[in-house]
Amino acid sequence: GHPVVCTDTRKITPGCIFFALKGESFDGNAFAQTALERGASFAVIDNAAFKENEQYIVVGNVLQTLQELARYHREQLSIPVIGITGTNGKTTTKELLRSVLSQKFNTYATSGNLNNHIGVPLTLLAIREDIELAIIEMGANHLKEIELLCSIARPTHGLITNVGKAHLEGFGSFEGVKKAKGELYDFLKETGGTVFINLDNENLVKMYGEDPGTPNVIGYGSVEGSYAEGRIVENNPFLTVDWISGEGVQRVKTNLTGTYNLENITAAVAVGLHFRLNAEEINKGLNLYIPGNNRSQIIQTGRNTLICDFYNANPSSMAVALDNLAAISSDKKAMILGDMFELGSDAAQEHRAVMEKAMATEAVERIFVGEEFYRLQDTRGARFYRTTEDAFEGIKRLPVRDAVILVKGSRGMRLENLTGLL
Repeated sequence: GHPVVCTDTRKITPGCIFFALKGESFDGNAFAQTALERGASFAVIDNAAFKENEQYIVVGNVLQTLQELARYHREQLSIPVIGITGTNGKTTTKELLRSVLSQKFNTYATSGNLNNHIGVPLTLLAIREDIELAIIEMGANHLKEIELLCSIARPTHGLITNVGKAHLEGFGSFEGVKKAKGELYDFLKETGGTVFINLDNENLVKMYGEDPGTPNVIGYGSVEGSYAEGRIVENNPFLTVDWISGEGVQRVKTNLTGTYNLENITAAVAVGLHFRLNAEEINKGLNLYIPGNNRSQIIQTGRNTLICDFYNANPSSMAVALDNLAAISSDKKAMILGDMFELGSDAAQEHRAVMEKAMATEAVERIFVGEEFYRLQDTRGARFYRTTEDAFEGIKRLPVRDAVILVKGSRGMRLENLTGLL
């Protein structure tokens, strides 16, 4: 079970092939010798000056060679490959799909967020011959990236979770985001693949463009008559969902929080049904998935219930998090929101929009943390802190108790440093 391909000298496995990739601040060629000393069988390099013996393979461009090898490996596989992209919810949807499909198939999925021009080839190269189905997550912050990843991974099925305002610097605009993510639809149309589409999301329906009634399009969401139709029956703070199939109404308790997860759950139901899993298998897969890694985790501290996402904040994910806070059944709610990064010239306007929405959301306490929010501070019943350290001191002086608290901000804000107080 060792990986065949390694790109990090700290993770060399015996007999692997080391690919000497370049980073912004390092030249992988310089690490080839270390890789071989640690047990790699070959080192693929693109600077002949580093070649010392036959264990060094010199190529024109290491990254391109890695991508070509992955493409070749993919062509030898005759299994369904499901491509997933989108602004929010990629990882949750991928993990739900993995959990559901694993009930019936030997399933392989992207680990962590290895979803870029290096991660996708590495994911493909890890697929062994006993795998029956693969799920490949694709991330992008520039046009043509998904197109490239599709040309390597060649998905047979695909879904875009949603499109939102993230990485606007790289895409230029929201239209750019839609065009970039839409490259997955383009590929599947050209190759006659199957698309799973969230019918609640008019952006996606418009992007796909053709009549959702065509056989290659499978709809999911809360829209009546969807192939997989679901609705939330409980949200306190975990979701219980009813979904409809040929076998009637199915009820499943999940370990997910957030009304926005309904679309991720119904996506997994649609894919499960398409691959002929029965209701029991689908529900078992949905119920078994417990989100990790601090993306929308629920933490019961004994003093409060925290809904935490310390890793990701953009205008669309902030909006859905606030909608979910509003939908939760609790008589005392609070929020601690941190700055959103990577918004370029839209930063002030987008932070103002989040602030307005936060002010309109019922809460006993609203706390804003970070330079961008601090610049916009006003007196309408909210607290503003310039840094997470300042917020720590402020919350220590004026604690929040017995509430459901949304804690959300960009990774760089390090809001997890506040959880000890909450």
